[in-house]
Amino acid sequence: MKVINLSEQNSVLNQYLREIRDVNIQQDRLRFRRNIERIGELMAVEVSKTLHYEQTDVQTPLGIAPVNTIADNIVLATILRAGLPLHQGFLNIFDHAENAFLSAYRRVNAKGELEIVAEYMAAPSVEGKTLIVADPMLATGMSMEVGYLALLRHGKPSHTHLCSAIATPKSIEYMREALHDSPDVTLWCAAVDPILNDKKYIVPGLGDAGDLCYGIKVHLSDRS
Repeated sequence: MKVINLSEQNSVLNQYLREIRDVNIQQDRLRFRRNIERIGELMAVEVSKTLHYEQTDVQTPLGIAPVNTIADNIVLATILRAGLPLHQGFLNIFDHAENAFLSAYRRVNAKGELEIVAEYMAAPSVEGKTLIVADPMLATGMSMEVGYLALLRHGKPSHTHLCSAIATPKSIEYMREALHDSPDVTLWCAAVDPILNDKKYIVPGLGDAGDLCYGIKVHLSDRS
């Protein structure tokens, strides 16, 4: 599995990354969502450089222009709900792509262990296609693994790009082991943060991406 950390090269992406981390700027949900979307757009451009292309001829008012265009059949997948703005950023660039949506949530099982439960998926076949899975926070890697393995029920992609705004060394190593270090998978991130806290949140990270995008969710245990 190839890992590409885009923060190792200076670009405007770092500006958007700074803003989604800033506790004051985070209060503006619209701006937070848009910055996540922008990160997706810039990451999509970087991913596009690795795809396959073929030449097509385009009729202009004055003649024929040869243009190299993407030959891959792309499926964009995301994990609800936090992944939606990042997914939209990719969709803004790969606007003819097919789309897949999965739901997943954390829970503590009877052994006191954290596990990820997937309940819903709407997806096309991914057989022989280029699969892009967008999830903004790659904390433990468990949600990404569950989503990816669920999509494999719909076929084997020719190549998979796992894309996150922020990852951790632990999650990267987890994905290497879970996917057996597959050469057909590339992991992209805008930054790699050093640690997880006891609640499995990335530190320094940015907090709960889903809550920052869409508001604080109510847990069943919070209801009277």
